[in-house]
Amino acid sequence: MNRETIINLLIALGLIAVPLWAIWADEPFIITLATKVAILALAGVGLNIALGLGGLVSFGHAAFFGIGGYAMGILASHAQNYTPMMEWPLLIEGTKSMPVIWLVAVLASALAALLIGVLSLRTSGVYFIMITLAFGQMLYYFAISWPAYGGEDGLSIYVRNGFPGLNTLDPAQFLALCYAVLFVVLFLSSRLAKSAFGLALSGARQNEDRLRTVGIEPFRLRLVAFVISGAVTGLAGALYADLNRFVSPTMFSWHMSGEIMVFVILGGVARLFGPVAGAALFIVMEHLLGGISEYWQVFLGLTLLGVVLFARGGLIGTLAGRKVTHD
Repeated sequence: MNRETIINLLIALGLIAVPLWAIWADEPFIITLATKVAILALAGVGLNIALGLGGLVSFGHAAFFGIGGYAMGILASHAQNYTPMMEWPLLIEGTKSMPVIWLVAVLASALAALLIGVLSLRTSGVYFIMITLAFGQMLYYFAISWPAYGGEDGLSIYVRNGFPGLNTLDPAQFLALCYAVLFVVLFLSSRLAKSAFGLALSGARQNEDRLRTVGIEPFRLRLVAFVISGAVTGLAGALYADLNRFVSPTMFSWHMSGEIMVFVILGGVARLFGPVAGAALFIVMEHLLGGISEYWQVFLGLTLLGVVLFARGGLIGTLAGRKVTHD
C-alpha cells in the first residue's frame, strides 16, 4: 500500500467521520455541508476524467452540471404540478423518482457532451478552452430566456425526490445516498484509469503521434472520455438540484465551471481523490472564512496561487509525492 492510497483512505474515513459526529452532536447544517462536499466532489471527478486522464482543459463543464440540474427540475416540477411534459405524439409525464431522474440527467448530459465534443475536440489548447466556455454560456443565456421553467428567477421544487427504501428528506439518509454515488463513481473512475482505454487515453495526452502509429485515433478516445466526463458531471448536477430543491441559470455559468476546475486543481489533477480533497477544502474555506469576510475568495485565490506555483500536484500530490496512482 503506497502513500497516496493511505491518504485516500484517510480522506474517505474523514468523509464518514464528520457526518457521524454531526449526527451525534445534532448539527444538521454540518450534514448539509458534507452532502455539498460529496456532490461537488462528484462533479470534480467528472471533470478529472477529461482533464486528468485526457488532458482536456474544459472551461464549460457547467453546461453538463446545469443540464443535469434542469433535468431534475423539469421532471420534478411537472410531477408536483400534475402536468405532463408532452401529450402528443407520446404522453411523457414528470417524475419524482431519483433513479429515473438520474438516468435522464446522465443521458441528456452525455448527449450534450457528444455534440459539444464532436465540434470542440477538433481544436486544442486555448481554442478548445474558449469553445467549451462558449457552449456553456450559450446554455446559460438559453436558461435565462426560458420562461416556462423560471427564466432568470430559476425553478423551485417543493419536495425532495424519492429513492426506494430511503427517506430522502432526512439529511443523514440523503447524505448516505450521495456518498454511495460518489464512492461508486470513484471506483469506476479508478477502474477506467487502469483499463486499456485509460492507458491509451493517457498515451494520447503524452504523445499523439506515437499513438497513431499503433493504429489508435486520439480523437475517438478523447470524445469517449469527454462524454463519460459530461455524464458524471450531469449526475452531480441532478443531485445538487435535489439538495437545494432549486435550479437556476447560475448552474450553467462560467463561475460554476471555474469552481469545478478549482476543486480538481486544489486536490490534484489526475489524482483519484483530488476532487474530493479540493471540494472539501473549498467548502471549509467558504464556511469558515465566509463568516469573517465577504471577500473570502481572496484567500481562496492565494491558496490556489500557492498550489499552482509551489505544489502542482495539489494537496494529495504534495503529501503523496509526484507519482500519480488510481488506487
